[in-house]
Amino acid sequence: MNRLSIAGREVGPGCPALIIAEVAQAHDGSLGMAHAFIDAVGDAGADAVKFQTHIAAAESTLDEPFRVRFSQQDQTRYHYWTRMEFTPDEWRELAAHAEKRGLVFLSSPFSVAGVDLLRGLGMLAWKIGSGEFASADLWKAMAETGAPILFSTGMAKRAEIADAVASFRSMNLPYALMQCTSAYPTPLEAVGLNVLDELRREFDCPVGLSDHSGSMFPGLAALARGANLLEVHVTFDRRMFSPDTAASLTFDELKIVCQMRDALSRMDAHPVDKDAMAEQLLGMREIFGKSLAPVRPLAAGTVLRPEMMVSKKPGGGIPLEAAGRISGRRLARDVAPDRILRWTDLVEE
Repeated sequence: MNRLSIAGREVGPGCPALIIAEVAQAHDGSLGMAHAFIDAVGDAGADAVKFQTHIAAAESTLDEPFRVRFSQQDQTRYHYWTRMEFTPDEWRELAAHAEKRGLVFLSSPFSVAGVDLLRGLGMLAWKIGSGEFASADLWKAMAETGAPILFSTGMAKRAEIADAVASFRSMNLPYALMQCTSAYPTPLEAVGLNVLDELRREFDCPVGLSDHSGSMFPGLAALARGANLLEVHVTFDRRMFSPDTAASLTFDELKIVCQMRDALSRMDAHPVDKDAMAEQLLGMREIFGKSLAPVRPLAAGTVLRPEMMVSKKPGGGIPLEAAGRISGRRLARDVAPDRILRWTDLVEE
């Protein structure tokens, strides 16, 4: 399988999964809140923080309907996108803050103008949102930078995914495919973990889950299933105002997901050889093993018979499988039922 590299970080088989915390519009147009999200993402242990770069005049019109009418202060969705805009200098400040926190800064553009703005920040990778699966003009603008493409397949059919992959390959772009279901929140039965395996098998590329369930379980399951990337929406509290809070993880939950990734990476990096491990556990095997012991006090000179012996812990004495061999042997000394039988307890033959 092909790998790709983002900010020197390898993404693909044998590498820890790249965890992307999606802020999107959770900042509600507040630059200060956007910076607060960056710090919270860094504290939780994610690898990247992702925003969305909307330029209303370049991507929308007054005819665009609300997906869900959630905002009481915006007359139209166009006005909402306008309120979500930051200036190029403000975006530059956010990118610098992310870099300072050791995070990869990502933002999904929704217009060529958005690509141009972000290109000026030196984007290290491009995330194509689910709704932009057919936006070849965006891909072309992104391709000029040569940075990897993270393609969300949320609204795309299989043939459209194949067409997109063919385009990326024709432009010699490194890419990853993200399984996504564009429902907010996504019910568990619609997450589509099976698609991870299908995408990996069909396109031989890094694959990931872009999750909108609002639950840790899909992300944890995807990591255990070998996802190379995981993207989750985040919120400080699900009571906050945002169109995506119901589809988001809290930062405490994000921290658990990151810890799961780290634990999986540690386990995967150290495969166990069962025979070698058994050798290392010889002492433990003896403690947990069993030996023969007398069922009652027996005097020296007693001829052992099977009914006189029982199996008891620990190991290290005469093993159970030797019962037949020692039947008929004489005891060299008195033995008690609270001690295991040892070979030295028998008269030498």
